Amino acid sequence: MKAGPALRLKGLIAKEWRQVVRDPSSIAIAFVMPIILLFLFGFGVSLDARNVKLAFVTEAPSAVASRLAASFAHSEFFDLSLAATRQQAEAGLLARDYRGVLVLASDFDERWARAWDGRGSAPIQLILDGTDANTARLVQGYVEGAWGKWLQLEAMTEGRRIDIALMLDPRVWFNPEVRSRNFLVPGLIAIIMALIGTLLTALVVAREWERGTMEALITTPVTRLELLVGKLTPYFLLGMGGMALSVAMAVFVFDVPLRGSFFVLSGVSAVFMVSALALGLLISTLAKNQFVAGQIALVSAFLPAFMLSGFLFEISNMPAVIQGLTYLFAARYFVSALQTLFLAGNVWSVIVPDLLAMAALAAVLLLITAKRTPKGLD
Repeated sequence: MKAGPALRLKGLIAKEWRQVVRDPSSIAIAFVMPIILLFLFGFGVSLDARNVKLAFVTEAPSAVASRLAASFAHSEFFDLSLAATRQQAEAGLLARDYRGVLVLASDFDERWARAWDGRGSAPIQLILDGTDANTARLVQGYVEGAWGKWLQLEAMTEGRRIDIALMLDPRVWFNPEVRSRNFLVPGLIAIIMALIGTLLTALVVAREWERGTMEALITTPVTRLELLVGKLTPYFLLGMGGMALSVAMAVFVFDVPLRGSFFVLSGVSAVFMVSALALGLLISTLAKNQFVAGQIALVSAFLPAFMLSGFLFEISNMPAVIQGLTYLFAARYFVSALQTLFLAGNVWSVIVPDLLAMAALAAVLLLITAKRTPKGLD
């Protein structure tokens, strides 16, 4: 008696589950790898600059200079060291002992007194190590902010008024703590899920090609659609389990706020997971070898997700050709959607286009995989 489509599909899914239980590598990829990678990247990657080593040089020591030095020393952003001379501080800058040097000229006290009376200004000099341009810009901003706060404190202490042409009253939306981890961890989840989703199907199915079990399977009356659904379903559930674990770690371990709906997050993640699994299936169909499939998965999933998704590098700053290339990778849209859901909430004007783009890419990958999957008895 010939089995119906539903019975064949049920048999395929049951067979895949038994294979998952017998081979713990799939469970390790889905649940152990996210924990390891999130801990490594979550604690290891940071765009914050804390305890910046800063040298402070006073060519003519005074009470005002001491108060300014104390203000910088008590800041969480700086690890202040007092240098006797400018030459000593610059030598430390060359040796990479300091990220910057703050210099008060010998006439600073005199110019400071005149500045209070409105007869001039009392500038300070900041020398920065520009080897790392991003860190240099951060340090410059921190120094300017600390200098401005000290000026306001001095004015309040002296009962005077500082005439500043433009007074800024900043408001930081979505990430008021200005923690880079709040921005990075959602992006890391997207990168990790791109790698895991692709590896789950790429390695496991390639192993079946090596062992010859796939050839036996495709000679049965199972259709291409049933084969795809049967292969995707167990690993989809594994991938979503890994995704749930990653979100839990983001919220409870890294203290990243989740301002959007968990159900919307689940739906967006499900669409992305299908695209990642479909890419893995396509790789395994083309490579049919575990080592080759793993290498292709790293090149086609992890590296583009890391470099071209906007996770670390701003897409708008890339050359036009590279910007166009980013539209071909689902991770670009997943990073955008996750960062929006975690930090801003359910912003549909961002989420819906990202969701549709991921769905389109998943459909294209599934269609190509179905065409490339041999089936002898259709």
